Amino acid sequence: MFRAKLSVVPGWLALCAAAWLVAGCSSTEVDRTANWSPNRIYSEAKDEADSGSYDKAVPLYEKLEGRAAGTPLAQQAQLDKAYAQFKAGDKPGAIATLDRFMKLHPASPAFDYALYLKGVINFNDDLGLFAFMTRQDLSERDQKAAKESFESFKELVTRFPESRYTPDARQRMNYIVNSLAQYEVHVARYYYERGAYLAAVNRAQIALADYREVPALEEALYIMVMSYDKLGMTELRDDAKRVLTQNYPKSEYLSRGFRAKDDPWWKLW
Repeated sequence: MFRAKLSVVPGWLALCAAAWLVAGCSSTEVDRTANWSPNRIYSEAKDEADSGSYDKAVPLYEKLEGRAAGTPLAQQAQLDKAYAQFKAGDKPGAIATLDRFMKLHPASPAFDYALYLKGVINFNDDLGLFAFMTRQDLSERDQKAAKESFESFKELVTRFPESRYTPDARQRMNYIVNSLAQYEVHVARYYYERGAYLAAVNRAQIALADYREVPALEEALYIMVMSYDKLGMTELRDDAKRVLTQNYPKSEYLSRGFRAKDDPWWKLW
């Protein structure tokens, strides 16, 4: 039976390999926090965040999570890391950090803040919320972030009515509801202006069914009046007009029509 011969590495090659390994090891980044106390790591992370260097603060908070695991300081590090990620532009990372915090610490006294911060992050997510102000195609916009923001605030005000963050959360909830309703109306108007009158009616009806006592409903009713008129459905047109005049007796839509496109949606005069 033949056996394969093991090749012998020449001495000079072995020395080169050893030198390469040493050089590689020497280039490894040294952990400057290795001998730091948890309190010092937190202080350094906070200094970075306070100076606006959120990208530098995040890894320090991550180290602190490991060094101070199981302590209130580690919980604080998680929350501060989420905020730093948010300010650094890493919104998905911030949401993931908050979700992990709430899963691990359901009884934390800072749970209300975690809910509030999650709501704020989604509230400011311009991928969906108020994106129509950029004049983009409204029918292609996603309102997922706005709805998730509303759910976070809703949980906050329901579970923690006395929280210091609850009053602001309530105001933001009202703003979101108004904006979501107006979004539906803008989409309805988009369809109307392109001659898709049945689609316009359907979208306006969604706003009327899902929302109450918001300014956008006046225009939703007007879109229905105009769309039914274009479709030749005079009886439905008259019904929609009657509801419009009953609920908005001073409405100027019937006399002046749609507001100019350059007017922002929140301009009520």
